[in-house]
Amino acid sequence: MNDEALGFPAFPASKRRPGRFARTWWGQAWLQAMTDTSLDPEPLKHGRRFAYAGRVGPITVSPGRLAAQVYGEDSEIHDTAVLVERLSDRQWRRFLDEVAAKAGHLAALLDGDVPRELVAAAADVDVPLLPGIGDLQSECDCPDFSLPCVHAAALCFQAAWLIDADPFVLLLLRGRGRREVTGELRASTPPAPVSSPAEATGPPPPREPPSGPAPPLAVPPAPGVDPEALAAAAERAAERARDLLLRDRSGAESKIVAMLGRLLRE
Repeated sequence: MNDEALGFPAFPASKRRPGRFARTWWGQAWLQAMTDTSLDPEPLKHGRRFAYAGRVGPITVSPGRLAAQVYGEDSEIHDTAVLVERLSDRQWRRFLDEVAAKAGHLAALLDGDVPRELVAAAADVDVPLLPGIGDLQSECDCPDFSLPCVHAAALCFQAAWLIDADPFVLLLLRGRGRREVTGELRASTPPAPVSSPAEATGPPPPREPPSGPAPPLAVPPAPGVDPEALAAAAERAAERARDLLLRDRSGAESKIVAMLGRLLRE
């Protein structure tokens, strides 16, 4: 059983302007689940105000549970919790398969992003990553019977800030945190194939052209052949061929052949 838990310090009073409370689409989906579950908008309005005013103490996030002490209008402290259904082992296996199916999914999560494609693919295999109507259940020791009460609503609002900043908070609420998720993904990823020595070394490096002047060409006497003229032409060809190789090796061979042909016809 996963006993991982994260503790977050209390948010101070916020000076944010009224507007969307969550900045990310998954943070907004979290708050939408709370709004859709509530039958009375008043506790939500007061809970939003409590969240902005910093009336929620340090928050503890553990598998399936958010917990904090919330300060009420009467200065009393209320022990408040919000419960989230955890995914089953089978659902986690399906979700991890979806994460592993595309390298960018894990990279996005580690970078603080939740791809819509990942959430949709998980939903297709019956893995509800984001909560829906009725998925957020609240507990509070206050006398208010609203679901959620103002204190639970304040906790949910501030939890949206945590989920905005780190999607692994949402995964921990669903049952598994960052350490366990990344560990299972590493364990299920096959090692990279080991290349053979030939593949590791690659093709042999190109040979360097010889340095220094070439030895003189020895041309035996023959009818109609001037040995000295032929040796001089060969020497000039060798020098120009060497210069070509040093300047530009690509295509040098074809240039050398053409040059030798011209010199031998002179």
